[in-house]
Amino acid sequence: MTNNKGNYKVGVMSGLTSAITWGLDTVLMAIILTMIVNNTSLPESAVFLAPIITAFFHDAFSTIWTLVFLASKRQLSPLIKAMKTKSALFVVLAALMGGPVGMTGYLLAVKLIGPSYTAIISSLYPAVGAILAYFILKEKMNKKAWLGLLFAIAGVCIIGYSSGETGISLVGFLCALLCVFGWGSECVICAYGMKGDEVSSEFALQIRQLTSTIVYGALIIPILGGIGLSVDILKTSVIYWIGATALAGTISYLFYYKAIYKIGATKAMGLNITYVVWSILFDILINGNTMSLKTIVCSIMVIGGVYFVAKPPEEEPIESSINESRLVDVE
Repeated sequence: MTNNKGNYKVGVMSGLTSAITWGLDTVLMAIILTMIVNNTSLPESAVFLAPIITAFFHDAFSTIWTLVFLASKRQLSPLIKAMKTKSALFVVLAALMGGPVGMTGYLLAVKLIGPSYTAIISSLYPAVGAILAYFILKEKMNKKAWLGLLFAIAGVCIIGYSSGETGISLVGFLCALLCVFGWGSECVICAYGMKGDEVSSEFALQIRQLTSTIVYGALIIPILGGIGLSVDILKTSVIYWIGATALAGTISYLFYYKAIYKIGATKAMGLNITYVVWSILFDILINGNTMSLKTIVCSIMVIGGVYFVAKPPEEEPIESSINESRLVDVE
């Protein structure tokens, strides 16, 4: 019982830490994208390719940071063994959904509609993850969860519908929704891959970032003709900013995957979703931006709705078992 409580606390703190660091990562990546686009020494193609190339460098640096972390713990040999297992294949699939699909949509949205709006819309991913978990992992959703899902969707739709008033582009909105699907499916697939003890949360992250980096570098960027721009960015000081920001992203992912491993995908997503609040706070503190009342209300709707979606239905049996144990103690 003590171990379970300890794991739960570690999982909760990991989820919250992941949210805080990802909120910071969101705002910093928006600043980096602006630096690239406004850099006169870079070609005009930077306007379109900057988010994708930045995602590549972000995951590449994260791969290095994670490798250094595992090397410091002398876990490289176990990592190689874990990469040869069947469970690792599911992590690879999760990486494709979370990196090339989710992260690309995320950064494109950050560029087009800003970090705060992107954070709010992309915060719907736990609801999508809960739906996928319902069908793939056979996790049940009660009436409150479905109601919360509808409530969250309503909040996101209001943000999208009012795009003409707030300046949110439709393309940016759709990119954020692409991110929602990518991240929602990533968490579920990764949770399936970490079911056994073959792949730990730290190994899963290394596999995830390495897979994403390879796909970006060997497939996506060459197809889009971004090799030249990638080399040009490497020659600027922006690359140092990306490397430093990727450290915050790596910390976020480490704690996020640990939360998934400790308390499950649904709860981990529910805790991680608070990055919306942290992103808005960092955006206000660093950039001095403000949020409209409508945006604040919609963000509360999304977070509140997702909370009920992410809230696990197993809590009631746990409470009843505690009450039964108390009766036994009294007797």
